Amino acid sequence: MLIYKIFRAEEWRALQAAGETTGAPVDLADGYIHFSTAAQAPETAAKYFAGVAGLMLLAVEAEGLEALKWEPSRGGALFPHLYRPLRLSDVLWARPLPCEGAGHIFPPEMT
Repeated sequence: MLIYKIFRAEEWRALQAAGETTGAPVDLADGYIHFSTAAQAPETAAKYFAGVAGLMLLAVEAEGLEALKWEPSRGGALFPHLYRPLRLSDVLWARPLPCEGAGHIFPPEMT
């Protein structure tokens, strides 16, 4: 199963340059890297990235990813949280997440 991380352009560039990251400011504050499932990602984008352009959507394979925990979050739903740095080698693909009109346009490979 793929899980997804939304990064601002500068966060994606930092991951590419360093080869790993402890995440965005919210991840650093919470002590883990927040991910979403395909079903959760649009709501995550709407809630935390409304109107933000220049985002990148990263896909990571959850199966076999050490230090990944599924924990209750928004509305009691289980969300994937990574308790170690995200490595560039963990990323299966990264795609632009354009913002148009009322929301973000997710890539077709998520459906």
